[in-house]
Amino acid sequence: MKFVYSIHQEEMLKLFLQRHNYSKKTVSAIKRNGALIINEKPVTVRKVMYPGDQLTISLPQEEPSTYLIPSDKKIEILYEDAYLIVVSKPSQLNSTPSREHPHDSLIERVLHYLNESHISNETVVPHIVTRLDRNTRGVVIFSKHGHIHHLMSTLEIDKRYMCVCFGRTQEEGTIEAPIAREDHSIITRKVASSGKYAKTGYKTVKANQNASLCEVKLYTGRTHQIRVHFSYIGHALVGDDLYQGYHPRIHTQSLQCYKVRFKHPIYNREIEITMDYKQLEAIYNQL
Repeated sequence: MKFVYSIHQEEMLKLFLQRHNYSKKTVSAIKRNGALIINEKPVTVRKVMYPGDQLTISLPQEEPSTYLIPSDKKIEILYEDAYLIVVSKPSQLNSTPSREHPHDSLIERVLHYLNESHISNETVVPHIVTRLDRNTRGVVIFSKHGHIHHLMSTLEIDKRYMCVCFGRTQEEGTIEAPIAREDHSIITRKVASSGKYAKTGYKTVKANQNASLCEVKLYTGRTHQIRVHFSYIGHALVGDDLYQGYHPRIHTQSLQCYKVRFKHPIYNREIEITMDYKQLEAIYNQL
């Protein structure tokens, strides 16, 4: 991956890289295996640039982790450009490998797609920017290089969820309650004063006496946050056995990330990606 810049002011290359959010890790990698070129001549970060110079930065080739085994299972692509790929994750699929499910994760499917579908001598390594629980479906963002992943980490990403929960929720509300790991469990979380600060906002889209369809916004990103918070206020997600949401016919939590919005780190324009939530509407209509 290469970036070309036209220089408009006198500046040391090292300071230019800092100003353009090249991390220390990326700069070190460029020094080892990439290239810094000014007017077609290799230079070091101590080089002073002048107006009219042309800077070319070649990012180093990346290699995927040996733990990742490309999977040729089909993926649903919602958005793709030279730097990012956004896909829809189905439920019952890990975002990344785990001890219980070591292979055929979403990132391994994306890894296969990026390197089978693109005619290039370079391996493209996906880096997960946003992830979802195994049983949560919805929008997941991947970058196509570690540097882009770093740039995405400096941005605010607005993620919106839809959920179906038991009971009639208020028209809108905010849940502020700290979340901690449940005693004697590495999976389950709980609301506890010893936990980390967590804030969730929601608006009720539809409601009846049995259930509500809500849009949810996360202000913090704690593990299982939406599931824990809705259970805490007495409106467990339908089908979420782990947090008091058992349903005899629905066996996965009724939760989906349906929209993301962010400013593109390279194109500098607003990107909004949405997907329908018909499955959740169908669940709501059953209740």
